[in-house]
Order: sequence, then structure tokens, then C-alpha cells
Amino acid sequence: MMKNYFLSISVIFFSCLLIFLFTPSTAFSGEATDQIRQTVDAVIDILNNKELKKPEKRELREKKIRQVVEKSFDFEEMAKRSLALHWNKRSPEERKEFVALFSDLLENTYIKKIERYEQEKVIYTDEKIEGQYASVKTKIVKTQEVEIPVEYKIFKKAAKWEVYDIIVEGVSLVNNYRSQFTQIIRSSSYEELVKRLRKKTLKETQ
Repeated sequence: MMKNYFLSISVIFFSCLLIFLFTPSTAFSGEATDQIRQTVDAVIDILNNKELKKPEKRELREKKIRQVVEKSFDFEEMAKRSLALHWNKRSPEERKEFVALFSDLLENTYIKKIERYEQEKVIYTDEKIEGQYASVKTKIVKTQEVEIPVEYKIFKKAAKWEVYDIIVEGVSLVNNYRSQFTQIIRSSSYEELVKRLRKKTLKETQ
């Protein structure tokens, strides 16, 4: 069921995006961590902007948040990894369309929901760099008893670190999408997957 598919994905990705709302802690510092922190600070500045909080500025506020997120998340790489072996079978035009649908799905579904959440604390706990790849580990502290571990998988593209996967409480966003996409393609077709993604993104924009 497509409904259950997107529900399972939403639990993971929305938890990841919560980090953009919260006041960061500087418990750990490093090259990759500092770049993630810059993204967090940029979104917080937008959310705290009194002018952008006005109802008539909602679309502009969301546009600015998207611009910040797009600078740090490599949606093409995430889409490619989520589609896995099926990516190689797609034409350049199909790949371009799929990346657009994939990024629109994430942005339209979740960025609009970010402002509903209250500020919580984020602690940067660790950073590991291996060549062009790195991971930045954080914890979202909801209460004294509740902490949500979030790990950002990033790689260096040009001179900048970009996110290609997020792991929340041990569950990978990319792996989750890959499993769901593969199931739909095997039970139906790639064209059916695209059809459902189009329908979903259209619904979110209405």
C-alpha cells in the first residue's frame, strides 16, 4: 500500500529534519560537523526572523528554507542510492525527472511541517572522516529521559560536504526508500513508481 509506504518513510525523514529547528550545542567541533552546524544555524535564523513569521510571508519563508536545505543535501545522490540498481537502467531524462520528484516529495511533505515543533536541544557528539566520506553524529534531546540519535552520512563534493543519507535510531533513510522503491518496481513497474510519486507530490502542493 502506498499510504503505508509513505507513512513509514515519514517517521524517519521527519525526525531527521527536526534538527533544523533546535538550538545547537557545540559539544563537538570538526570540519564536517561545522558545515552541518552552519546549515542548522541558517534555518534557525530564517525561523526566528520576525518579518518572515508573518502569515503573508509563509511562501517566502518556505522557499528560503528549501534553498538552505538544497545546499546541504545532495538529493541526486540520495535518489540514486535509493533507486539502487534500477538507476542504471534509467535514461538521462528519466533520472532527471526522478531526482526532481524525489526532492519535491521530501521538501513538500516535511519542510511545511517543521514550524509546528518546539525548540529542543541538539548535541554534536562525534565526527569520523575517511577520505571523501564522513559521518556526523548528533543527539536530539527531547527530555532528560529521551534522546534521539541522528547520524548524517556525508561526502565531499568539490570543496563542500553534502548529506547523502541520514540514520535515525539505527534506521537509514536511503535503505528504507530503497526497500520500498524496489518492492513497488518488482510488483509493478518503474513507471508505476513514478506515477505514484507524481500523484503524491501533486497532492502535497495543493
